[in-house]
Amino acid sequence: MLNSNSLRKLDMQDLMVFVAVFEQGNVTGVADALCVSQSTVSYCLKKLRGSFEDELFINTRTGMRATYKASSMYPHVLRILDSINLCHAQGLAFDPGRQAVTFNLCAPEYFEQRVLPRLLKHFNQANLPVTINVHKLEAEIPAEDLRDGGIDLVICFGPNFHRNHSDFKSQVLLEDELVCVLDKRAAPAVERMSLATFVERRHVFPTPWTSTTNMVDGWLAQQHQQRQVVARANSYSAALKLIVGTDFILAMPRCIAQGLASDALFSQCEAPNGLPGFTLDMQWSQANDTDSANAWLREQIIKACAEPELI
Repeated sequence: MLNSNSLRKLDMQDLMVFVAVFEQGNVTGVADALCVSQSTVSYCLKKLRGSFEDELFINTRTGMRATYKASSMYPHVLRILDSINLCHAQGLAFDPGRQAVTFNLCAPEYFEQRVLPRLLKHFNQANLPVTINVHKLEAEIPAEDLRDGGIDLVICFGPNFHRNHSDFKSQVLLEDELVCVLDKRAAPAVERMSLATFVERRHVFPTPWTSTTNMVDGWLAQQHQQRQVVARANSYSAALKLIVGTDFILAMPRCIAQGLASDALFSQCEAPNGLPGFTLDMQWSQANDTDSANAWLREQIIKACAEPELI
């Protein structure tokens, strides 16, 4: 906070005038150097003198002589201007329009279905030469690749589906929940599926990462229940094809089901009471936290996730 209300009236031009007068000692020279009028320089000096309650510069035959207070202020004012320049430079450090750039992400299909299309649309509309390479998410996030820069960002599920790493930064991007998707002809006429029906029917399992189980199986184990999986598919769209003409159940994220499961072929009902939801999280290394390109990409992903028309 500022010590005096009068300091609020100062702006960058006032500080630039202060430094220029201190260094040149000549009002005319300052006006020429800053491309302003002499009256503007005089007005800035008047504001500075009032704000700092000191003459600051005394007009002598040899030019403007700095007072003791002005001499004490000079290095501090220089640092203020340098800090402002640093803030500006950091904001412009990465410009994706200058040259082609490739980012490597490790992410599940959920990200590819729900977020990536909108992200690429933004890049295309802005005519940005940005390429996104998506690597398949495994049961464990690629920690060493994230640390050494082989992977720029990891997009994963939460909470607590993957091992935590204290040296990684993390941010929740989205929240979602699972719904039961069935062939329209085999769907029960209920709004919410009971736990008994859920475990009686056979399941198709879309694998978000290389694993024999997922969040559904972990929750069922807590209920001392288990399900029978008849097939494991590599994608949500493939899993949907596998339940056509059967009474199989496909537990899939609500937002993905809304985009892929046609009402003409499939019906949806709520999952059994107590089946927990999940989050989509973004993780990055400490080393990349202040990297301007990485920070820019994180901002673009956050913006894409925040759009209301996101499926």
